Amino acid sequence: MKFIDYTKIYVKAGDGGRGCVSFRREKYVPKGGPDGGDGGRGGHAIFEASKELNTLLDFRYKKEYRAERGQHGMGKKMHGRDGKDLLIQVPVGTLIKDAVSDEVLADLDAEGAKAVIAKGGRGGQGNSHFATPTRQVPRFAQPGEEGEERQLVLELKLLADVGLIGMPNAGKSTLISVISAARPKIADYPFTTLVPNLGVVKPEDHVSFVVADIPGLIEGAHRGVGLGFQFLRHVERTSMLLHLVDISDNDEGDPVEILKRINRELELYSAELLEKEQIVIGTKLDAAVEKKRLNALMRYCKKEGMVFFSLSAVTGQGVKKMLSFVATKVEEQRG
Repeated sequence: MKFIDYTKIYVKAGDGGRGCVSFRREKYVPKGGPDGGDGGRGGHAIFEASKELNTLLDFRYKKEYRAERGQHGMGKKMHGRDGKDLLIQVPVGTLIKDAVSDEVLADLDAEGAKAVIAKGGRGGQGNSHFATPTRQVPRFAQPGEEGEERQLVLELKLLADVGLIGMPNAGKSTLISVISAARPKIADYPFTTLVPNLGVVKPEDHVSFVVADIPGLIEGAHRGVGLGFQFLRHVERTSMLLHLVDISDNDEGDPVEILKRINRELELYSAELLEKEQIVIGTKLDAAVEKKRLNALMRYCKKEGMVFFSLSAVTGQGVKKMLSFVATKVEEQRG
């Protein structure tokens, strides 16, 4: 299934039904008076979060949603039927914004959470409401109100305890495949991961937690360069970040500068991201023979007061120790 986490749609609530202009017509009852009924309310457009969905793919193919209009009023003071509410299901974690004002209308971050995004129009009153001693034969009724209509932006933000971030080929996919049942595509070239991956991790003697493998970030990601801009929104939901940096001899870049570069992208996207607890992890320890890059990154983290681990997802060295520490932190944050 294709992963879609951003789309735009149009939603229109139902219009209210017209009030009725009617007069009693009964045998032996002359001038029976007005008896026009009211129109029904238009249907609301309601969004509901469902765990049955994990992508916004359906909204790529259907862009327009309309609720049912209210029935018109009838004679004998009969009220028109209300229009059926339109229930639109979205994945848990969907943020709904007004596409024009960018106002956040709802954040459906729990199973079963609902929000009325567009209200149906009120039905018009029939002419029976407008009879007075001086106006006994009202030949008018109210029209129904129009239902609200909105251009919406739907953003899906994955719900995870821990987010894995880092440059392409930092080892995020390999690590999540080792510590969970997730099976992302792994290859020796940048941007192997084209969509976020979720994995459930269950360390020994600790509660389970959810990890999100965020596709590789590069410099300029906050402006839409590479894949980062598409998926930075998923980092916002996490309570902790694991920042993976390649410390193997095969990588020629300065690991400290790489760490700083990605953190700059996080800050430029949203300053709040840098406030999250961040643990730095030197990856591919099995290929770090000379240890120069490892030592440089370790010294920097110690100087800056950052928690640091080194590990090899391939051999398993250091993985268990890191997971135990992360699990403890997750438990503390959950309270």
